[in-house]
Amino acid sequence: MATFLYKLGRLTFRRRRYVALIWVALLALAGFGAATASTATSSSFSIPGTEAQRAFDLLEQRFPGTSADGATARVVFKAPEGEKVTDAANKGEITGIIKELESGSDQIASVADPFQAQAVSQDGSTAYISVSYKVSAMELTEKTQEALKDAGKAAQGSDMKVEIGGDALQVMPQTGTAEIIGVAIAAVVLVITFGSLVAAGLPLVTALIGVGIGVSLVTALANVLDLGSTTAILATMIGLAVGIDYALFIVSRYRAELAEGREHEEAAGRAVGTAGSAVVFAGLTVVIALVGLAVVNIPMLTKMGLAAAGTVAIAVLIALTLVPAALGFAGKRIMGRKARKAAEAAELDTAKPNIGTRWARFVLRKPVWVMLVGVLGLGAIAVPAASLEMGLPDDGAQPKSTTQRQAYDMLSDGFGPGFNGPLMVVMDGKGSSDPKAAAERVSEEIEGLGVAAVAPATFNKAGDTATIVVIPKDRPSSHATEEVVHGIRDAGTGIKADTGAEVLVTGATAMNIDFSQKMNDALLPYLALVVGLAFLLLMLVFRSILVPLKAALGFLLSVIAALGAVVAVFQWGWLGSVFGVEQTGPIMSMMPIFMIGVVFGLAMDYEVFLVTRMREAYVHGESPGQAIVTGFKHGARVVTAAAVIMMAVFAGFIGSTEQMVKMIGFSLAVAVLFDAFVVRMAIVPAVLALLGKKAWWLPGWLDRVLPNVDVEGEKLQKQLTEEPVSSGGEGGDGHGGERELVRV
Repeated sequence: MATFLYKLGRLTFRRRRYVALIWVALLALAGFGAATASTATSSSFSIPGTEAQRAFDLLEQRFPGTSADGATARVVFKAPEGEKVTDAANKGEITGIIKELESGSDQIASVADPFQAQAVSQDGSTAYISVSYKVSAMELTEKTQEALKDAGKAAQGSDMKVEIGGDALQVMPQTGTAEIIGVAIAAVVLVITFGSLVAAGLPLVTALIGVGIGVSLVTALANVLDLGSTTAILATMIGLAVGIDYALFIVSRYRAELAEGREHEEAAGRAVGTAGSAVVFAGLTVVIALVGLAVVNIPMLTKMGLAAAGTVAIAVLIALTLVPAALGFAGKRIMGRKARKAAEAAELDTAKPNIGTRWARFVLRKPVWVMLVGVLGLGAIAVPAASLEMGLPDDGAQPKSTTQRQAYDMLSDGFGPGFNGPLMVVMDGKGSSDPKAAAERVSEEIEGLGVAAVAPATFNKAGDTATIVVIPKDRPSSHATEEVVHGIRDAGTGIKADTGAEVLVTGATAMNIDFSQKMNDALLPYLALVVGLAFLLLMLVFRSILVPLKAALGFLLSVIAALGAVVAVFQWGWLGSVFGVEQTGPIMSMMPIFMIGVVFGLAMDYEVFLVTRMREAYVHGESPGQAIVTGFKHGARVVTAAAVIMMAVFAGFIGSTEQMVKMIGFSLAVAVLFDAFVVRMAIVPAVLALLGKKAWWLPGWLDRVLPNVDVEGEKLQKQLTEEPVSSGGEGGDGHGGERELVRV
């Protein structure tokens, strides 16, 4: 592989104008496709194989036109002190709002009058209008949402307090500011790392081109493939992260080759042949992690993973072709003044050991202590992970300043906490001889579970299916509410045996519970898949068993530590005020798998780049200890810069007002911190120092079976040194022979 990539790097360097033209044309075509594609108005969300989904599907069949999974909203009114919502003036105001809502959008299915639907609290202080929509929250138009907001504003002209809850006002969090902050910090880090504006700007420009092509393709295909806006956000986040990383690795190696006296084309070929090989395998690990999301069997999540994986593949191709082409355009400007002086010092053998070298030598002197401090430190941080509780945050987790949170609190005060998460019990009576009697039995069983209220059963026209609305006593995300859902389902088993009627529980709360359970069940299989496949991939790269094993175990340690930090902050509330956590609660169920997928890919990037350089030094004759020092000498600064950039990109999301976005940003930032600086920069060299030559051991039979992908460029090095040197070569470097090699 290294030989092929070496040829590719030299070819793209020489034909840089054509390469640049091709990528610019692809960007223009993708941009045109995105601009002309119809706006994606829908993104279906389903959870195959769950009871809540089966109930939704049944309601669609038996209650046609009711849009069981449609968006809902509650316009909540609270009368001034000493008044009631049933007073004439207040009642008239609410009635006017009902009419305004009914005419506000053609996406509205129904608007319930609180005075007829018994939606007035016992003390008369609070009432709410229930609004149901024909489509899901993701499909609501901006016009429909504005009509709902305007209705609320109109009511606020009275003395009543008016707030709006429900998922109808759900909007995708805006991430533009976070991305700008991340790119700005990345630019600063790159300038400090390279000491050259040209060298710093090149990874940013190429990464943005790759992200532009990837996100434009996602946008262009959004309607065809039913992709939601979250897909583009994930593709942007991952594409930007790996795009900068991969270009950074290539540019860094190119500058190192120039510092050793190579001419520019030769340096580009060697950079792509060596660092490019690491980029290919690092990219494959990211793709494996993202494609592996299909294990969860949630279509939306699978599509998000595939789209992000496609963006990563584009980033790899950009790094292997456009980056060396751009290096050709940059010329001597790619080297800053400090870099040129360092190269001159290196030639005179007067260069001072850099921080990476000094750190590696320290680890070699104290490997046991470094390993123990790293493992025990992360182990201590990981302790709270044992108390991890997963769920989906409701409006009670929103900032107190939002209308959704205030509506949530008003309903809790007026009707009880469980009113914010009603359960929909669906009774399929087709197999029952007396559906009405079966429905009465269901209601009695549910009342026996100690819920706040059970509404009378509502039958369809055929009389074979009924819905029963159940109000739990506790808030939607509580353990008590989850126990009620399980209690109803357990009781349904006995009811079916006695009456033949099937009982299913659905609604937003039940759907969240089922979603969390499905994510929980998929966690271990997903971990086994990505870690197992990556282990095999890294075994090919490093020709070792212990190095990939150490990489996988180190990753697991950093992920568990990151989960522990998330639990401590968002579930227990430790340092919650520092990170703007207003309401503690269960950890978002999608977050652990999402974090594993993203961080695993990035962690393997750092592992491959850092350890490949050590492996390269080892196979070229250095002792195991000296190879570790060489790896850190050339790779530590680049890996540090890449990790700081990623942390900056992810930490930018912590400032979001959305609890879920804040949690994802925090988890990814701390996971990269732990993995890059504790695992890769401390535990990994300490373990390698203790293992010595054993680290690179591979059984003879396995060595013969595994294909040699030559990531470290051993075969390439032999070919370059064995080729005859032409008389036109510079300083006897063998450039003529290398040029001959390219023609092969």
